[in-house]
Amino acid sequence: MSYVVAITGKGGTGKTTLAALLVKHLIGRGCKPVLAVDADPNTCLDAALHVTAGQTLGRAREQTRELASRGIGAGVSKQQLLEMKIAECLVEADDFDLIAMGRPEGPGCYCYANNVLRDVLSRTSSRYPFVILDNEAGLENLSRRILQNVDLLVFVADSSQQGLLTVKRLYDLAREMNVRYGKLAVIVNRVQGTLSGSQIDELREATGADWVMSLPEDAEIAGLGRNGEGIWPVTADNPVNKLLGQFLSEAGIHGGSGEVPL
Repeated sequence: MSYVVAITGKGGTGKTTLAALLVKHLIGRGCKPVLAVDADPNTCLDAALHVTAGQTLGRAREQTRELASRGIGAGVSKQQLLEMKIAECLVEADDFDLIAMGRPEGPGCYCYANNVLRDVLSRTSSRYPFVILDNEAGLENLSRRILQNVDLLVFVADSSQQGLLTVKRLYDLAREMNVRYGKLAVIVNRVQGTLSGSQIDELREATGADWVMSLPEDAEIAGLGRNGEGIWPVTADNPVNKLLGQFLSEAGIHGGSGEVPL
């Protein structure tokens, strides 16, 4: 069984950067290979991991429709064509693989691409001891059961009053949508200074979170993002990196090849 970490929150809070840093930490702890899943139609996780998702599931679907309409691939079913295109979507790196949902290039909603991603993950995720799922803002992907079991759900917020209120609304929405998860972490990102004890207590009381933590605004990580270098050069003594390492240890992810917390 894979251990699944799903990350969501308001747009612009640094969800994708945190997802990439968690991939980096897991690899550093010997918990590999990791499957990184970019479930945001605005594909960004590949850049944070310094790889290129040349093909996405949304694009694969549109290309399959076009090929089928032109009669290309005679003797091959549309489903077989789609599976061939899906195989092109997997980006293989040394210690992790990445797959991106992307967006449909033609008219219509994201539902089909979402369904394709769910089917792909149901077949492939068990090959990986850890899966990091970077979601779009909100809970739509999780409510559609892209993955049936989420072991650790992470809400990412900024430290504004509106950002903290969004976390509470996400929690209420998760309950309404019956989103299934094992443990919940609330990470308040890019904090200047520290969260007050009352803010932490308020978030924990409102969400029942197993962990509430804050991460500071960090010039090194911001600079790497601006320069398109990805997260790999982030130093071991970087404060955000160290705090995420402590968090993983508290979550029971200590290292060892494919070690999955109980």
